Formats: sequence, structure tokens, C-alpha cells
Amino acid sequence: MFTQRTFHIYRRPLAGAALAVAALVTAACSPGSDTPGSDGGPGGRPAARGSALAAVDTLTVKGRAPKTGYEREKFGRAWADVDGNGCGTRDDVLRRDLTGVRLTDGRCKVASGTLTDDPYTGTTVEYVRGRSKVDIDHVVALSDAWQKGARKWDADTRRRFANDPLNLLAVDSSANRRKSDGDAATWLPPNRAYRCAYVARQVAVKKKYEVWVTGAERDAMKKVLGGCPQQKLP
Repeated sequence: MFTQRTFHIYRRPLAGAALAVAALVTAACSPGSDTPGSDGGPGGRPAARGSALAAVDTLTVKGRAPKTGYEREKFGRAWADVDGNGCGTRDDVLRRDLTGVRLTDGRCKVASGTLTDDPYTGTTVEYVRGRSKVDIDHVVALSDAWQKGARKWDADTRRRFANDPLNLLAVDSSANRRKSDGDAATWLPPNRAYRCAYVARQVAVKKKYEVWVTGAERDAMKKVLGGCPQQKLP
């Protein structure tokens, strides 16, 4: 037989248990560190302000236009001296990216050097003028740009684009030729450690010159940069 006193003895632990269950339910429903972020980034890591990932959303998204009318010459004479330093752009980039550089004329023309840790393959490539295994790559290919806005540019803008150091890298020639005129949706460097920096550079170039991207290209850029949301634009 339960007395009034007995009822109070059992009532206290039951009330405490109910409070404990409520606390557990509240904790389970509260957002934690493993909850995806509102931006959909992996692991909930938000894109940093000024990051390459954030910049992707500022690019215009459109379909690829026809390649009709594209010629390399539409971007001006190859490796022009656009900065007025008396040296062609190709030699400027070689001097920037190679180590142990030797010059044929003591001022501009690179005779030899070493591409240490090639960005596309991660290997070391020797450069010897005239029989080089090093190319100067347009990170955003000229024909890709042509199909995404450059066809309507004036000649001077196309010339600056083709010789802009931001859009140029000394790279392994075989990797460069496999890339051809691919964008981020169709080609990425085999060297995975460089992919974030590579895509960030493409975003920076396209943003600077207002070159648009396709939907597939934008998605590919976000996929790469989603793994490094703090990656800055170069």
C-alpha cells in the first residue's frame, strides 16, 4: 500500500530522469561541429571572405560559344614585350619560374635553367633553349577565353591577356600538351597538391578579365576549392 509519503519519494527521481532526457534531446538537436555549414562546404567550413571559393560565385555562368574565328594571332604577336622592359614575355616567365638561370645575352634570353617542382607534375624538369621540355602555359587557354568572351574584346585587351604574368606558368611540356585548351571541368593537374592553387589562379584570371564559365566548370571549381576554402586568389 502506497502512502502519500511514499509517492513523494518516487516522484523526485522520476522528475529528475525526465529533465535528463530533455537535456539529451536538446543537445542532439543543437548544431555541432559535424553539421554541414550553410554554404554547403565540406565539413561545414565556410568560404573565407576574399577567398577563391567565394570568388567563384562572382563569375558569370553561360554556355560555351563556338570556336569559330579563333586564331592564335588574334591575341597579338607571341610573347610580346608588354611591360616595356626590353625582354619578351616568355623569357620574363622563364626567369621568374626557373632556378639556376643562365642567359645567352646577359640580359633577357634564357639559355638554361631548372624547373624545380613543376606545378603540374611535381617533378623536376630541365630547360635548355632550343630543345626544351618546359612550356609556358596559359592557365586560362586562349581558345577557352575566346569561346567565353574574348571574341568581343579589342586587340589590345587580347594582347594583354595573352602576356599577363598572372595567366602564365612555366610547366612540364607533356602535361601542358595533354591539357590543351581544357578548363577546370575537363582537365586538372596530375599533381593533386597544386590543384587548389591552379583553380584559384584560373578564377583570378577569369574574374580580372570578366571571362565567363560554364555550369560544369563552375561546379568543378567549387569541388576543388571546397577542399581548401581558405585558398586566396593569387
